[in-house]
Amino acid sequence: MIRSRRNFLKTPVLLGSSLGLPALLGACGGGGGAGETPSPPPPNPPTTPASLWRMPDEGEPHRATWMAFAAAPAVWGGQAPAVRAALARIAAAIVQVEPLKMLVAPQDLALARGLLDPRIQLIEQDCDDLWLRDSGAVFVKNAQGQLGACDFHFNGWGHKQAHAKDALLAAAMARQTQATPLNGGLVIEGGAIEVDGRGTAIITESCVLNANRNPGLGKAACEAELMRLLGLRKIIWLPGIAGRDITDGHTDFYARFAGPGVVIANNDLDPNSYDHAVTRRHLEILRAATDAEGKPLQIVTLEPPSQVRAPYARQGDFAAGYINFYLAQGTVFVPEFGDVAADTLARQRLAEVFPQRQVVQLNIDAIAAGGGGIHCCTQQEPA
Repeated sequence: MIRSRRNFLKTPVLLGSSLGLPALLGACGGGGGAGETPSPPPPNPPTTPASLWRMPDEGEPHRATWMAFAAAPAVWGGQAPAVRAALARIAAAIVQVEPLKMLVAPQDLALARGLLDPRIQLIEQDCDDLWLRDSGAVFVKNAQGQLGACDFHFNGWGHKQAHAKDALLAAAMARQTQATPLNGGLVIEGGAIEVDGRGTAIITESCVLNANRNPGLGKAACEAELMRLLGLRKIIWLPGIAGRDITDGHTDFYARFAGPGVVIANNDLDPNSYDHAVTRRHLEILRAATDAEGKPLQIVTLEPPSQVRAPYARQGDFAAGYINFYLAQGTVFVPEFGDVAADTLARQRLAEVFPQRQVVQLNIDAIAAGGGGIHCCTQQEPA
């Protein structure tokens, strides 16, 4: 079976009982404790006739990349050292091409200094987990080039894990960057938002319209708030799939903009995979869609690998897929999983789509074992 997304609700152990890892790990989100006081609901979305802000495309220049050096043993068990090593590997590759800011809990500073490239800026900040794409600020800009930081009220992917520390990260990133703090009237994670920088977004219904995030809020109200804060003019809604992983089907494992008019989409070829039918439906929607300018989209597909390295080959929910890539200065950072044919094809296809960028493949197995990828643990700060 092709492995694609973390089967959070049904799988009791990450890598099998012999490794003793806790169950609460998920795609673009890891594990945590229960019993936490729920986050208060966001305010009712305000209505604004036109947005002052725009979310740039990820491929536009960055001032920096943000990450979080967080792999608590309580969350990751015995895999914590391997996860930290994978985070260090990703960070070391990114800092070669652009500045990198790493959030680190005070008690982990010495460990971080020992593992991380000295060029990385360490910022003391308590975190629950490493998935900064979801918990951190979503950065936007206005016409004057001023930076805004959207706080979308991270609630642990619908109260599925402890998130008291992570819920404070968006505000902390706004302070660190001196960005204008923007109060989003929705609960949404950054991994659910994919934009082309020119007014078009792709978003999954299974996440944003889920009652565990925005109860009673309809699609029109969600669209109005996203348009207000992100400068959107059109949202292409994909159904996604709820309840199969902790994220309830984030966009960044299904479809990504390679720039205006070009979408790279997951194409799960395994008929036994629960993602097989939904990726087929997504392709139908995307091929029939137009962007905010009314222009049809060019769709490029990427297929997941059919095998991964041991010991992860035994894990049916290992997040093996190439859609969760990250764009930094002149570079595409994408995983490789030890499937030579699939890894090579993904590299070639991405090189064709991004001819001006170098494609760099990284072994992120320990992070993929928690159900996420390179995009999940990074967040861009636009220049």
